[in-house]
Amino acid sequence: MQKKSETRDFMWFLVKLGLFVFVLRSFIISPFNIPSESMQPRLLIGDYLLVAKWPYGYSKYSLPFSLPLIPGRIFAHSPKRGDVVVFKAPPLQRQDYIKRVIGLPGDLIAIRNGQVILNGKAVPKVKVDDLVIPVTANMIAASQAEGNASPCYQKKFEQMLPDGSAQCRYPQFRETLPDGKSYNVLDLVQDGLADNRDTIMVPEGKLFLMGDNRDNSMDSRFPAIEGGGIGLVPQDNLRSEE
Repeated sequence: MQKKSETRDFMWFLVKLGLFVFVLRSFIISPFNIPSESMQPRLLIGDYLLVAKWPYGYSKYSLPFSLPLIPGRIFAHSPKRGDVVVFKAPPLQRQDYIKRVIGLPGDLIAIRNGQVILNGKAVPKVKVDDLVIPVTANMIAASQAEGNASPCYQKKFEQMLPDGSAQCRYPQFRETLPDGKSYNVLDLVQDGLADNRDTIMVPEGKLFLMGDNRDNSMDSRFPAIEGGGIGLVPQDNLRSEE
């Protein structure tokens, strides 16, 4: 009889623990692992962080496995330009991506020679000190998976040190949005794949998102295609704020 009671108490403890974890990860905070270089220099491959779940409200994408328990979005709040957000990536809404909010509904966005044009005005972009980071096992694994010859995106950014180790040196710039929000970006290639994009208007309910590593990010500059870009992202896809 005592053994049955102990088993019942243990099972009840597991149920309560599971509910606690479900509520914590769905509505308060959730761990997130950085899988790519798209948010360098702010976030590096392999970084772990805890993201807040409440700033933009809740939808089914806030829940584990996107359980359809929440209709639409409740307690909804719009992000601000410059916010770094985690979201379910179009077109399949299966993978979690992390990008920076550049354009809000009603904004006109264009890219000219690698510079963001927001509502007809160029976002200031000033050269700052290069980003220097040591080559890590995560970077080597990611470059091999993508078929790159160097863990530093291109061989010209790779530097060998006297002790035999290697580091990457990337050109870095400081962007400042109209509201004063500033952040650093990488611009590795002139006339890159997405350095020029025609003007588009961000429609209601959508966001224009970009990675800080401008030559190594499939984002809203590219149409939403499986394994490719994400297009304009519905605000309902937001999961949390970094």
